[in-house]
Order: sequence, then C-alpha cells, then structure tokens
Amino acid sequence: MAARVAAGAGGAEGIPLLDDLMPWSVRPLRTGRPWVTAPDAASLRARWDLLVRAEGAEQERLFRSSRSRSPLTAAAALPGRTTATGRFARDPGLYPEPVRILHGPFDEQWLIPDQRLLDAARPELWRVADGHQVFAVEHGYVPQDTGPALSVTALLPDGHSPAGRPGRIRPLYRRPGGREPNLAPGLLALLDTRYAAPVAPESVLAWTLAVARPSPAGCLVPLPADGTLWAEGVELGRELLRLQLRGARGGQRPRLPGGRRPYVRAAIPPRPAALRYDPDDEALMLGEGPGEGRISPVPAGAWEFRVSGVRMLELWFERRTAQDGREGLEALRPRDWPQEWTSELLELITVLALLGELRPAQEALRKRLAAEPAVTRDALRAAGVVPAPATARRPASVLDHHEEGPEGQFALL
Repeated sequence: MAARVAAGAGGAEGIPLLDDLMPWSVRPLRTGRPWVTAPDAASLRARWDLLVRAEGAEQERLFRSSRSRSPLTAAAALPGRTTATGRFARDPGLYPEPVRILHGPFDEQWLIPDQRLLDAARPELWRVADGHQVFAVEHGYVPQDTGPALSVTALLPDGHSPAGRPGRIRPLYRRPGGREPNLAPGLLALLDTRYAAPVAPESVLAWTLAVARPSPAGCLVPLPADGTLWAEGVELGRELLRLQLRGARGGQRPRLPGGRRPYVRAAIPPRPAALRYDPDDEALMLGEGPGEGRISPVPAGAWEFRVSGVRMLELWFERRTAQDGREGLEALRPRDWPQEWTSELLELITVLALLGELRPAQEALRKRLAAEPAVTRDALRAAGVVPAPATARRPASVLDHHEEGPEGQFALL
C-alpha cells in the first residue's frame, strides 16, 4: 500500500517516534552497586581482590547487597562470558576480565562482566553485542534541552542518563552477525519505494542520528517525502555516526585538522581537583594554582557540548576526580591521574568539537524538514508499518546457543 504524504509534520503528534521505527528496545542496565564500573581497569581488579579476601559480614558490607544480589546469590553467566555461576561467597571463581562499556553518553569506562554482581545486566543485549552491532541510546528528556536526543556506540551501553529519566537502548540488529535489522516490518520496503533507491538499515540509523529530537513521548524522527533530502540527511548522519563510533566498525578515528588539535601545554597535576575553561585562550585548565594543567586549543563547542542539560566535559572530569560519597570498594581508585585518562580526554574533546561543528548543518536540515512534505505516522499506519507487531518488540530467540545458568546448569535459548 502506498504511503500517504502530508505537508509538514502536522505537529509533534504527526511525527514518527523512534519507537515506531526501531521497535525492540531494552531498559538501561541496573548494576545495583557503583563499584562494578570504573574509569580504569586496574581499580576493578583491586576491588575484586579485596572482596574475595573478605569474609562473612565484611564481605556483605563491601558487596553492598540488594534485594536482587548478595554474596549468596547464584546467577547465570552472561552471554559470551565464562564466569563462575555459584554463590560468590562460596566460590568467587577466576577474575572476569573487564569489558569496555559506554557509561552514559560519551564516557567510556570498564565493567566487571559477572552477572552475580549486577542487579539487572540485560543479557538480551549481551547476546547481540558483537563486531557487527551498533546501539542507539536515547537520552533522558529534559524540557528546553537543546542537546542531542540520542547517541550511538559500538560498545555495550549501560544507558545511564546524566539527567532526567533514562531512555531506552535500541540495538540496530536483533541477532548476532548483523542479521535481522531492528526495524519495523515493512519500513525498508516503504522507504525503498518512496525514495526510489535501496535503503539499508545503517541508513535509517544515520538519518535518525541527524534529525532526531527529544520529546516527552520519546525521540521524534521526522521522515521526508523527498528522496534528495533523505540522501542529504543520511550523508550527514553517517559523519555523525563515524565520529561517535570512534574508529569502530572499520571507520577512521576522529581527528581535528592540524593546528586545531588539542595538546597538553602544561602537565596535568597528579590530583587535579578543579576544571575550568578559558574562552579567550580556548584552554581547558585542570587543577588550581601555578601547577595547574593546561590543554589547548579546546573549541568552545566542545566545552559547551551538553546532553540533557549537562556539560559532558565537566561530567567526565567529575566522575574521575570527585571524592564525596565514595566509600567501601568504590573508594579504591587511582592515587594519581593515569596517563590513559589524558589520552581519553584529548579524544573526547576532539569528538565533541567535531560534533559541535556539525550542529548548524543539523539545524538547517531540521528547518528544511519542517517546511517540506513528510511521511507521517498516519502514512506509516496506512502502509501497515505502524504499529509494529508484538514479536518485533521482543528479543529474537537464539535456538542454537548454550549458556551456563546458575550453579553450572545449562539453558537452551
């Protein structure tokens, strides 16, 4: 059935939601205890070793038990991971090598991948997290927020929101190996016909990244009636995707042109306690007094880059330096500023600066969309794309994959 086209979006109620287009979504991970994640891997090993040595009440205190998890809880191994599945207090097993995750938008950290330590690890995400997968993560909605509505990552995201209610995590593919795109049945065929050209799942994600905007109902994703406008948006979205993937999936790592790349002009002190920005010199200052570190040039767009109203560089720094409220295992942290944090900070500045430079192009695209004919939710409904069937909103079954359950039992999924 051909899609009906309406002029304009007909208000927010006429614009498709990301939930219409990518129907399978997963709630954010719930670790239950902050010590299982850290900006550095060495701290996680020290925390594990201390917990293993502790016994009885002391181990339970350090563990920070919840209704879902305690040292006496058995749990299945996470998909793709080989870990002990019995009670931690009885047999901790070997230390699981930490995995790199995206802790909220733009902050890459480490996680101990042991389901006995995690209140809600979302194993359905781990089953599809492979070298082909890309995750779209909705950000928490904050009124009057002008930041991006979602971000993308090749890492396993925890879905943490810096402010507002956490959004949903939407894998691009429902099965490992980049099979079965997480798109409403019939959507690709409809867009193929509408734009008179093949539309790939990655193109839908790229378009979404370029034009999505937040709303109380979720991410809004306007779809143009014009194939030329679609192609321009996809091209812009592919660049946004490349920057956020940071070299994953065969792409190039983000780099600013020569002369504009940030460098460490003054060494970062061992324990920087403050962060400030000098807009006149485009310099980021870490620490206080004559011994403060200095990075420049740092474009204002990188410093002002916010998600859900929160400045990303400030949040990144605070998570690595704040001491208030840290106790027990979480207090085990690097004594001094690790060199790898400096490298990560330079890359984050680069990513945010380049994303900031693309914002005018995104705004111009959104303005053109508002003035052009659009494929509305009513058009998707008339074509049978909306609402998506219930099966499209559930994880796909993996019938040939064995996973170790609690206490060493095996399950066929």
